[in-house]
Amino acid sequence: MSGVTLKNVKKSYGEAQVIHGIDLEIEDGEFCVFVGPSGCGKSTLLRMVAGLEETTSGQIDIGARDVTRLDPSDRGVAMVFQTYALYPHMTVRDNMGFGLKMNGHPKAEIREKVAEASRILKLDDYLDRKPAALSGGQRQRVSIGRAIVRGPEVFLFDEPLSNLDAELRVEMRVEIARLHKDIGATMIYVTHDQVEAMTLADKIVVLRKGVIEQVGAPMDLYRNPDNKFVAGFIGSPAMNFMEGTLAGGKLTVPAMRGTFDLPLTASGDRAVDVGMRAEHLTVDAGGDTHTVDLTESLGGVSYVYLVGDTGERLVIEERGDHRSSLGDRVGVSIDASRIYLFDKTSGQRIRS
Repeated sequence: MSGVTLKNVKKSYGEAQVIHGIDLEIEDGEFCVFVGPSGCGKSTLLRMVAGLEETTSGQIDIGARDVTRLDPSDRGVAMVFQTYALYPHMTVRDNMGFGLKMNGHPKAEIREKVAEASRILKLDDYLDRKPAALSGGQRQRVSIGRAIVRGPEVFLFDEPLSNLDAELRVEMRVEIARLHKDIGATMIYVTHDQVEAMTLADKIVVLRKGVIEQVGAPMDLYRNPDNKFVAGFIGSPAMNFMEGTLAGGKLTVPAMRGTFDLPLTASGDRAVDVGMRAEHLTVDAGGDTHTVDLTESLGGVSYVYLVGDTGERLVIEERGDHRSSLGDRVGVSIDASRIYLFDKTSGQRIRS
């Protein structure tokens, strides 16, 4: 297996540049997830690693090899797509071994590799079925199996679970996590799904408009975002934001009718965006700063959606079954030690 290194990688379509000088190191055996909003360049970047998109400038290394100008078949990668791309007239066995057959591998070798992939993915009972007789999750396992038999240095996944229903998505997340643990391969995974990114990744790369905003372990990004974009993108529900004013180490949040002492040494008065995670806020039934707009009770946790008098919206996570009703007037208690501050102009985190 091998790691992947991107050095000042750029991609343009004519005059339009969509990837702007990406530098990234993915370690051997690491599970790296690209996340970001639609159009941020995550799938384009993945396809550049695969060789399905030409790299305009920069260098892509897999292991010690510069693969920037190599054909996809020579890069040592295997890609699993959003669509299963299985041959409908072939059995599972033949679908999984087809690539090896076309490359002239001996039949005995193909049988051995298909059997091993089938064992890993628990497909032994389905080898003689055709794709039409499989569920969506089983078809995706077959497409992953087709990648495994090639023995690639790097596995590439382009939103592989987006066509599955909620239950199957959970099942396949477990399968992919187990696969990574079993074979220890380098994996690069593109998704827009917060849960997939947070649960699968060793490293998350947050992209916006073809630029890396931040790279880190899932909980590092969740707890220590570098800027407002990352703070708002990582985590579900998204971080709450309100306007505030920072002056002399004191934070004023008009919508909360409150002033907070913060351990900050940043000089100068400034307007800030105040970030608060849903689990760090509490509904105060004795207050009257916000109106309950919706309550989602999910059993062990409830999400309370509030609207303030000036139109700001908040979501609060409460344990158990929350009792507020639509239209109730409530207050909001803040854990001041968990407040995040972002510069109003640049969006950068204010840390001290």
